[in-house]
Amino acid sequence: MNNTFELAFDVRDYELDMQGIVNNAVYHHYFEHCRHSYLKTIGYDFAQLYHDGINAVVVSSHVTYKKPLKSGDRFICQLNTQAEGRLKIVFHQSILLLPHMDLVTQGIFTVACIQHGKPIEPMVLKQKMGLM
Repeated sequence: MNNTFELAFDVRDYELDMQGIVNNAVYHHYFEHCRHSYLKTIGYDFAQLYHDGINAVVVSSHVTYKKPLKSGDRFICQLNTQAEGRLKIVFHQSILLLPHMDLVTQGIFTVACIQHGKPIEPMVLKQKMGLM
């Protein structure tokens, strides 16, 4: 895996469910926003992929919840990437509660790229991510 990318977040009140904790579906938004921000830092983004006729799609996701986030919590979303075969990129992500970096949740997201309805090797992405 390559170097770790980190992005800080604050829990917003509208992300809470009736139990007063962040709704489990919201974590997927955090993870996705972190992936999109990461791509921008390496000089590429999903809008550019789409403009280039490439659709990057999540083909698999697995999330494990360890402890809940609550209103006012500040946290870091971390990300590492890894190539899986020729066609897939795997994003290993964690959410860590500040200030002590307590593990909140972990996710593994596998992404494939499609062009003209067929899987393609994401050469440009893999190069920019240091996976080649």
